[in-house]
Amino acid sequence: MAALFYLPRLFVYHAKHNDEKLLSSVFKVMESRLYGVIANPAMIVVWLSGIYLVYVQGNQFWLNLKIFFVFLMTLYHFFLFYALKRFKDDLNDYSERFFRIVNEVPTVLVIIIVGLVVFKPNL
Repeated sequence: MAALFYLPRLFVYHAKHNDEKLLSSVFKVMESRLYGVIANPAMIVVWLSGIYLVYVQGNQFWLNLKIFFVFLMTLYHFFLFYALKRFKDDLNDYSERFFRIVNEVPTVLVIIIVGLVVFKPNL
């Protein structure tokens, strides 16, 4: 989650200073390492542990719903990869404001996911 919270914040600053070549190159390295070293391995661990949880817990409504929101978080993860590639190729056309708004997506999703785990609603 740390990477999914921090990467869009880096994109905000990168978009703001995209015309400054030195800063842009520093942001590119930071973003690439954050995504490759932290975000990708974490996503793999999340999905492996989620599959194990389904195996142990069985088919339950709250768990199916949680997995759906984790899937949405995974789509967000892949969108960040798309944005990362756009920055790497100097083709970013998203604004600083856009990334400030997008930065709130994981917050909403994590509140829903944790809420489902804690309250385990059964319908």
